[in-house]
Amino acid sequence: MNIRQIIDQQPMSPYQWAVVVMATIMNLLDGFDVLALAFTATGIRNEFGLSGAELGSLLSAGLFGMTAGSLFLAPLADKIGRRPLLLISVSLSAAGMLGSFFAADSYSLGIWRVVTGLGVGGILVGTNVLTSEYSSKKWRSLAISIYAAGFGIGAILGGLFAVALQAEYGWRSVFLAGAILTGLCLICLVLWLPESIDYLINKQPKNTQDRLNKILQKIGISSFSLPEIKQHKAKAAPITQLFNQQYRRSTLAIWLAFFAIMFSFYFISSWTPALLKEAGMTTEQSVTIGMMISLGGTCGALFYGLLASYWSARNVLILFTIIAAISVIAFILSSTVLWLAMVLGVIVGTLINGCISGLYTLNPSIYASDIRGTGVGWSIGIGRIGAILAPMIAGVLLDNGWEKQNLYIGAAFVLLIATFALILLKRNSTIREL
Repeated sequence: MNIRQIIDQQPMSPYQWAVVVMATIMNLLDGFDVLALAFTATGIRNEFGLSGAELGSLLSAGLFGMTAGSLFLAPLADKIGRRPLLLISVSLSAAGMLGSFFAADSYSLGIWRVVTGLGVGGILVGTNVLTSEYSSKKWRSLAISIYAAGFGIGAILGGLFAVALQAEYGWRSVFLAGAILTGLCLICLVLWLPESIDYLINKQPKNTQDRLNKILQKIGISSFSLPEIKQHKAKAAPITQLFNQQYRRSTLAIWLAFFAIMFSFYFISSWTPALLKEAGMTTEQSVTIGMMISLGGTCGALFYGLLASYWSARNVLILFTIIAAISVIAFILSSTVLWLAMVLGVIVGTLINGCISGLYTLNPSIYASDIRGTGVGWSIGIGRIGAILAPMIAGVLLDNGWEKQNLYIGAAFVLLIATFALILLKRNSTIREL
């Protein structure tokens, strides 16, 4: 029995849950850092005199960095290790938040948002891997759901900080708070974050035996002798394999689903506070609605994980996309009634964030292990492209006279495109264990 089988079968130790907590905290900070601009959009727009399209481009800058980080920075995890990648990525995120605090104009702010996004993109891959590797088979779904919920919690905290800090110190203080929190997290990670067990066994860097045995002792496994490894240069699986006869349909379907769901999510999370304020709500009310959507996101990840533990993860995701589309339309039609908008905001956040959790559950199951990294990485990258385009397209449409109701109806239609893609994916026999 190898180490992976032992970890899968034995109960999770407090140390393993501590690793899950560290990954969750990093995802929490991702939520804070990514959505900080959404909660401060009105103040930034007023200070720099931005049009809707310019503000949309600024909202997309961090997402552009996330895409680049997911595609180009994350592969370093297989070369230098998950821990070094995460330390580098968290450092970039902290630097980007601090630079945003000092930004003198919208152009420099956009650059620092790209830097922040680069860090977030690298964090996404490393934390996802660690959460999975340090979890047992029985508790892996719950651990991933807890980890995924961190993003929504971070967004909620971001909204709370935005309301409290902007009233007293202006929008820049939100970014300073984010930089301080991310910097404190970096110090904790330097002290306590372990390396990936699989990386240590497969790559065997310097002092691997001692490092591995210390980790195994903390999770209740006796010492383990490292197997010999063949010294050869690792090669990334070519993207062309994703389009061979076996995987072509699955690849196109999961890419379309990622693009559509991320497009809808980032339009709603980025533009909702600003649009509701322009519709007549106060800053506090509009930010509160944004927080309600984030609160729903926290519940959504856990809710999806719970349902997927009992029913088909794929079928649960299809159902989520359909109900989410209906809820988005109901939300914008009720925006004049504060309490109803808050309730529906929670529902929308629950369903759309549940959809994202579902994508991360389905994606790895599509591909064989030898091309899984390439398949998962490119799916995430395609999703980030949708996330980049959504705020920009919304800004352009607003400048051309679109009403906010029409934008949300469009977002609902995009969610139904994801439903169609997932139905196509359902028919593909390459999906396993779902």
